[in-house]
Amino acid sequence: MAARTIGQWLRMTIDVLLLVGGLLGIVVAALSSRLRRLPVSEPMVGLLVGIACGPAVLDLLPVAPLTEDQTWLHTATRLLLAVSVMSVALRYPFRDARSRLRPVLLLLAVAMPAMALITAGLSAAFLGVGLGAAALLGAALCPTDPVLASNVVTGAPAEEDLPARDRQVLSLESGANDGLALPLVLLAVALAGPLGTGAAVLESLWQVVGAVALGAAFGWLGGRALRAGEAHGSTDQGPLALFTVVLAFAVLGLSGIVRVDGVLAVFVCGLAFNLVATGSERTTDAPIDEAINRFLVIPLFIAVGAALPWSAWADLGWQGPALAVAILLLRRLPVLFVLRRPLGLRVPDAVHLGWFGPIGVSALFYLAMEAERLGADPTVLAAGTLVVAASTLVHGITAAPGRVLYRRRAAHRQGAGAQS
Repeated sequence: MAARTIGQWLRMTIDVLLLVGGLLGIVVAALSSRLRRLPVSEPMVGLLVGIACGPAVLDLLPVAPLTEDQTWLHTATRLLLAVSVMSVALRYPFRDARSRLRPVLLLLAVAMPAMALITAGLSAAFLGVGLGAAALLGAALCPTDPVLASNVVTGAPAEEDLPARDRQVLSLESGANDGLALPLVLLAVALAGPLGTGAAVLESLWQVVGAVALGAAFGWLGGRALRAGEAHGSTDQGPLALFTVVLAFAVLGLSGIVRVDGVLAVFVCGLAFNLVATGSERTTDAPIDEAINRFLVIPLFIAVGAALPWSAWADLGWQGPALAVAILLLRRLPVLFVLRRPLGLRVPDAVHLGWFGPIGVSALFYLAMEAERLGADPTVLAAGTLVVAASTLVHGITAAPGRVLYRRRAAHRQGAGAQS
């Protein structure tokens, strides 16, 4: 009887989530590109609706707080990240992606470890946690999230207001660092738990090298298969539009079986597919992947909003909000400002790219992974989810005004240059 009751509760919760997510998706579709010109974003709206439907308000989604139950979070974020990084890999022609290799590598090799160290230091300073917990927070919160970043770099308003170079660099960085953050997470797990440093290094090498090899092979095979189907007239618009999503899930599944970094494997797969399947099919797939990414994010953030750990946040005291503010201001912006010359950025570009490095789905993914490996640490989960919620709200509110300010600054510089 108890199992039947739990099953009925679970079905009802899923049905409510699907209903609310579907209705919100209709609203988002109706607003279309106008939403991108407002100080809101799809993840932000989903989070607020989830809070309203959760136990703290209407109790329509009576889910357990994230500090108590992460069983669904790891799988849900893993699937969404796969779709998101695939869309990043297909967003631009491969020659454009290759031309941004130097700044992206610099961001991955220098900025990402620096962001992990800064976040870990801030966590230790504000929360008083030990080295292990601070390292877990630093590693989980360092990647730039491709789902939240998509709201900054895609759509007609972004293309009108922001230079292509900034949009491409932020997109490619957010796609690549989601997978390449795994070695930092494994090192943090080694510091916080029984995994030795040597074992962490060996696992990191296997996960990264295996992911690159697997992703490249599947991307090449997928591109060749699509070309063969097109040559024989067996590829039409419907299957073509969802082909890359199916390919992403296949790569993700095999990555899980052979224990390699699935998110990185999907990103590499997308790049390889982009290289092999150039032409009309790439330009067709990119918009549909963006649309799927845009609407899949809604139910996830509704669920996250309903499961926010309010009591655990209260236990953090004032240090919790102070940590969130410090991380948003100091984790990335100073690093990008210091690296502006090696990156070839002007000050406005460094400020814009430094501010819009949001923390979202990838952080939730790694927080759930750390909890799965080490057991849930309420302080780590509470602080991590608080920073994710803060980033979702703050970057959602500032995305449109930030683009407008950048455009005005660029116009002012051009006017001043013309007068001189």
